[in-house]
Amino acid sequence: MTDRRIGVYICYCGGNISDYVEVEKVRVAISRDPGVVVAKTTMFACSDAAQEEMIEDIKTNKLDGLVVASCSPKLHLFTFRAVAERAGLNPYQYVQVNLREQDSWAHQHDKDQATEKGIRLVRAGIAKCALTEPLSTMRIKTAPRVLIIGAGVAGLRAALSLSDMGLSVFVIEKEAEIGGWVGKFGSMFPNDRKGIDLIGTLAGEAGQRDNIKIFTSSELIEKGGSIGDFSVVIQVEGKEKISLNVGTVIVATGFDSYRLTEGEFGYGLDGVITLPDFKMMLDKSNGSLAFNGRKIKDIAYIYCVGSRQPREMENPNLYCSRYCCTAAVHTSLEVGKKDKSIHQFHLYRDMRTYGKYELLYNSALNNGSVFIKYADDDFPKVERAGDKVHIKVKDLLSHGEEFDIEVDLLILVTGMIPRKNNKLADVLKLPIGMDGFFNEIHPKLRPVETVIDGVFIAGASQGPKTLAESVTSSMAAVSKSAALLMKGYVDLEPLIAKIDPERCVWCDECTKACPYGAIEKVSADGKEVARIIPSLCKGGGTCVPLCPQDAIDVEGYTDVQITAMIDSLIKEVK
Repeated sequence: MTDRRIGVYICYCGGNISDYVEVEKVRVAISRDPGVVVAKTTMFACSDAAQEEMIEDIKTNKLDGLVVASCSPKLHLFTFRAVAERAGLNPYQYVQVNLREQDSWAHQHDKDQATEKGIRLVRAGIAKCALTEPLSTMRIKTAPRVLIIGAGVAGLRAALSLSDMGLSVFVIEKEAEIGGWVGKFGSMFPNDRKGIDLIGTLAGEAGQRDNIKIFTSSELIEKGGSIGDFSVVIQVEGKEKISLNVGTVIVATGFDSYRLTEGEFGYGLDGVITLPDFKMMLDKSNGSLAFNGRKIKDIAYIYCVGSRQPREMENPNLYCSRYCCTAAVHTSLEVGKKDKSIHQFHLYRDMRTYGKYELLYNSALNNGSVFIKYADDDFPKVERAGDKVHIKVKDLLSHGEEFDIEVDLLILVTGMIPRKNNKLADVLKLPIGMDGFFNEIHPKLRPVETVIDGVFIAGASQGPKTLAESVTSSMAAVSKSAALLMKGYVDLEPLIAKIDPERCVWCDECTKACPYGAIEKVSADGKEVARIIPSLCKGGGTCVPLCPQDAIDVEGYTDVQITAMIDSLIKEVK
């Protein structure tokens, strides 16, 4: 039995839940469970009217627990915490039950079983709620300074925007020169502005700001502290070490271009080069194009080199780099501006000049470029023949007709690959995705946040992006940083691990399991024990099952709560 007073609200979610779960049957089944004082159904629990009804019920019935059975907590966890808070109830005495993603959407083929599962899930939520305790957030003062790692277009643009808001910015660049890939290129799509000019403008503005400091030939070697109050150490030119105190960190380390192996699509043969190399050659040319002293009359491009590779390969790149189709088509237009007589052949698997860049594709067609579509499992064959590069390819658009093309130059349109940042990832504890790029928390809802609070990712360090998309991403990281630092403080979640010092015998197993360095050894009552560093703990719970003394619990997910939930889940449904 329990003396708790809990309100339970079961959502129809329009028909997303109620089409497959008998919501009213769930309500009746749980209405007499211990502690349940209010049990209601609602069409949309997240609507203003439903929220007001919950607030009124909490106040009128003096509820001390709230259970909302609706969609994923990723969508409305903070919505219903705010409802509890507005009603005077501690927000951590609210429990979300995911009836939509974990039940109705998963069991659309069996309404009876989905309903029974729904009853069990809601009962588990009630059991957990009955064991909740009031918790408080932790408030930390923030330092009004930002560290940006990477001085390419994304990093420099972010630095200027943060500077505009009155925040101090430190930018560190691993290379001796700032600018990244953009700083190496001439005309770029969509507006044909030169990359080197863009970087020059940004660098010029940054140089005039007192609150922006750029360190080249520098890297991050140490990080301590937590969100709002990081202590970092950077090393300049491999010698001088500089300590900084910053509130947030933005990682904008960019990308690398795919590196071909000898013989891959003819790479290594005379007359076969990559798109980045060709762009730089094109930018430097004056008048007609020549390669190794020979005038160029015919050019071919092979797309998807290093992208969408077969799964059978060792460590394949399965993703599409997206930007390369548009970059190659734009480059062919630049070639046409230099010399209209050059014949150009585009050998592609799928053409993806998406959005408004489709106009570039139309322009290339109108200018005489020939596009040939090859099959995913039948790549063009490349060999050197005399002073020409010979390419044999079957065109799917002409029913597999085989073409023999001889060109002076073959351009391999290489995709983006993640830059090797293992040392940086270790220092920042940043997770890396299956594709090798830095991983965000959620690609749609939290696209620049990482699991390390206060550390954001921007630009192509996160995945392939165009220049415009990189800058957009860096602006998102700027807004997240500024939202934290302009307020002057940050409130941290209290749902973290806690250690019982009487049980702890310091075996060190918990520190080995923690990926965030959130556990330290301290002395207490004459013995060594583990202690949680609240500002670093994420409440992930990886330390809990490894403790041989059962000395660790996670607030909000204690052993007692989990056991009560399991008991409710296996309870017979009548």
